[in-house]
Amino acid sequence: LSHCSSQMVILQALTALLSLSIFQIFPADRKRVEAALHACHLPKGKNDAINPEDFPEKVYKTFLMNLCPRPEIDEIFTSHHSKAKPYMTKEHLAKFINKKQRDSRLNDILFPPAKPEQVQGLIEKYEPSGINIQRGQLSPEGMVWFLCGPENNIVSLDKVVLYQDMTQPLSHYFINSSHNTYLTAGQFSGISSPEMYRQSLLSGCRCVELDCWKGRPPDEEPIITHGFTMTTEILFKDVIEAIAESAFKTSLYPVILSFENHVDSPKQQAKMAEYCRTIFGDMLLTEPLEKHPLKPGVPLPSPQDLLGKILIKNKKNQSASEDRRDSLKKERNEATDQPVSVDVWAGDVTEEDPEEEEEESGNLDEEQIKKMQSDEGTAGLEVTAYEEMSSLVNYIQPIKFDSFDISTEQNRSYVISSFTETKAYDLLTKSSVQFVEYNKRQMSRIYPKGTRMDSSNYMPQMFWNVGCQMAALNFQTMDVPMQQNMALFEFNGQSGYLLKHEFMRQPEKQFDPFSVDRIDVVVASTLSITILSGQFLSERSVKTYAEVELFGLPGDPKRKYRTKLTSSANSLNPVWKEEAFVFEKIMMPELASLRIVALEEGGKFIGQRIIPIIAVHSGYHHVCLRSESNMPLTMPSLFVYLEMKDYVPDTWAGNVLGVPDLVCPPL
Repeated sequence: LSHCSSQMVILQALTALLSLSIFQIFPADRKRVEAALHACHLPKGKNDAINPEDFPEKVYKTFLMNLCPRPEIDEIFTSHHSKAKPYMTKEHLAKFINKKQRDSRLNDILFPPAKPEQVQGLIEKYEPSGINIQRGQLSPEGMVWFLCGPENNIVSLDKVVLYQDMTQPLSHYFINSSHNTYLTAGQFSGISSPEMYRQSLLSGCRCVELDCWKGRPPDEEPIITHGFTMTTEILFKDVIEAIAESAFKTSLYPVILSFENHVDSPKQQAKMAEYCRTIFGDMLLTEPLEKHPLKPGVPLPSPQDLLGKILIKNKKNQSASEDRRDSLKKERNEATDQPVSVDVWAGDVTEEDPEEEEEESGNLDEEQIKKMQSDEGTAGLEVTAYEEMSSLVNYIQPIKFDSFDISTEQNRSYVISSFTETKAYDLLTKSSVQFVEYNKRQMSRIYPKGTRMDSSNYMPQMFWNVGCQMAALNFQTMDVPMQQNMALFEFNGQSGYLLKHEFMRQPEKQFDPFSVDRIDVVVASTLSITILSGQFLSERSVKTYAEVELFGLPGDPKRKYRTKLTSSANSLNPVWKEEAFVFEKIMMPELASLRIVALEEGGKFIGQRIIPIIAVHSGYHHVCLRSESNMPLTMPSLFVYLEMKDYVPDTWAGNVLGVPDLVCPPL
């Protein structure tokens, strides 16, 4: 994880400067670069080399202070120290930290404010003048480096590590999930690669999808591809090996393999099952846990219970007798490869036309083409599971969704239904409360509609709002939905599991995400953010602006603000002097996140950052920006002032003034 402070960025940039011309790093304003080099007594010719010994961190900081002056921080400094002295005393600094950098909702007894004697260590860490350090004083330059330090990170680092209860049933978590994981680009003619499984799992994904199809003679090796398209094919076995190598490198919590199984050959399905058993070994969960039998009313096991385990989601033979299964298995072992279908409910065995098995997946009839072009895609064309694959399925048994009432009556936590985004959207708009209740008990998986041939993504927020655990996205497309998914799942130790709010877990509580008034027992929040300035936003001399956006419940306040375009083409240190952007009433902070993005004139993307509201710190912060793929950018950042408060209606404001906050920090 890289919740980098600007101090860390400085060291990264210093390394870059030693291997590149400074004029390559800052091409936007040659005169400013030359002046900054001259101030540091460094050679300023275009082709002059700088000896690394002459450019230690101290000199680099001086260079940056000259290249990128910080008048907005000078103003902050001036307003918080004695006007007659050009420095802050320990008392001034402690007062500044308590007033501006501390969450006003914290209880003073449980979380005591900073004291003058405690801030001496900060002065020693950030003040460049030895004399000032001895006197307990902080200069304006020391203030700049203090505000760049990790103590003023916008992210609450205690939310980055694994901090949530991991002993709740699986259905009580949001799970980092991928759709058509094998694809590297579009849905119709993209390249498939086992490497995508490695990269997805290493990024923290816990549910990957395998679209399985029958391999051709003579090898008859099962393959993975996007059926009825021109996407390339990869071997099923290669994908299983990739998953085995990478499943638990980033997170030890369970991995779910979502099979879309079109292999209508008993022999090849048997191969698939054998590869899973032999390659995964003990990682594969083949039997339900003793404390969590597959019975109505029994909750799912927890991520902690399933540590290091791989679970398979595949059609399961629900009710054929064991004798019948054994008989069927024996018949297949006698080297026949005729497709045999075991009816999921009745256990009847029927013979299918042997010619169907020889049909190439590219030979489409009109009905299949229409199916491929529908919202559901090929998911509705899956074949029946034969015994070898069926026997590997336990806690994630896919079934067709009938209704919320039937699901409640059956009360089976171990069955899961998958919904296209359009079907899920229809359900959440018409039956949001029932959808939340459904997701307390059992799991749902949402996937992009089949018409998204460009591999674009839907916004997962609306499905998280009703508790859907698996909002499966196209990981190869770095759009805003994917940026939000990556950003949120960085938290809780990058485990791939985020515990849902108790309103989405407890059976006695009811939650309606479309509520526009209030949610019982949940304290709404007010967030205000001021975009003060930018640093090193672009290599070009361009005008820039910033946008701030809130993702949350439908009843939350205004969603999006933007600053004015800068008056001059200054991308090194643009300053905005504007009023704060206020999101007055965030109804459920645990379900909301903040997106901050910097753009060039004309809308060209510079960088972005998405942070859960519950992980945001109040105060002045340098927000280190990320790329579209959520990777930290070396230098671009936005300097902001952010304030989080409990929401108080205007009619109540007079009643709460002066009343001390007696609550602990939000969880």
